[in-house]
Amino acid sequence: MLQEFKKFALKGNVIDLAVGVIIGGAFGKIVTSLVNDVLMPILGMFLGGVNFTDLKYVITPAVGEIPEAAILYGSFIQSIVDFLIISFSIFMFVKLISMKKKEETPVPAKPAAEVVLLEEIRDLLKEKENIKK
Repeated sequence: MLQEFKKFALKGNVIDLAVGVIIGGAFGKIVTSLVNDVLMPILGMFLGGVNFTDLKYVITPAVGEIPEAAILYGSFIQSIVDFLIISFSIFMFVKLISMKKKEETPVPAKPAAEVVLLEEIRDLLKEKENIKK
């Protein structure tokens, strides 16, 4: 069982996947910071000084030590912007990789001279059979 696990874990695809997950997590943090710290303040400024993290709909206000119950739709909007940026980036990355794969696709080699000669003989024999019928 240990040998099977070692064989599985050291396959190229598994290692590539692990690296992709780690890089994706780091990329997600960068995009979240970009949205929260750069894009949303600029967007808020254009919308009249709105701070998206403060946007909420209060269902029940705070009473004493009981905190308020609120729907934080400003944070939800920030998460949507995060998702759109990350999904667009992944889309462009996959598109770039698929374009490179198309460029690298090898052209099939021409058949060997012997194969071409054998195909010609086969075709001549078929013609000869068709003439006899």
